[in-house]
Amino acid sequence: MSRVEKVAEEIKREVSLILQEELYDPRLGFTTITRVELTPDLSFARIYFSVYGSEQQWKDTQEGLEHASGFIRRLLGERLKLRFVPEVVFKGDHSSEYSILIEQEIQKIRKDKNDTKKTPRRAKKKKK
Repeated sequence: MSRVEKVAEEIKREVSLILQEELYDPRLGFTTITRVELTPDLSFARIYFSVYGSEQQWKDTQEGLEHASGFIRRLLGERLKLRFVPEVVFKGDHSSEYSILIEQEIQKIRKDKNDTKKTPRRAKKKKK
């Protein structure tokens, strides 16, 4: 695991803790940090988040995170032992919703396939 990957994982962990314990913004719904992408020089962090809710809740969460990005960056600076704290940008990650949609489609196909397979069984003849 490279240094960039280690720092990205540490940022993901710390931002998740900050959202749970220290950020009290009613705009933030049920938010999960899914991944962090860092530039090789550690100067820029793209933090992906997922929200359980409607499209309006996604927009509200995006606004709340953008509003709190300076506060989050300051806390990262206090917690991480880095010479320079990366600039943070929050991006929505809709992959979880997409995977749920795909799973629902697979279940629907399986159900349709099982419904067409149901035919009456033949009774076995007993030997005398």
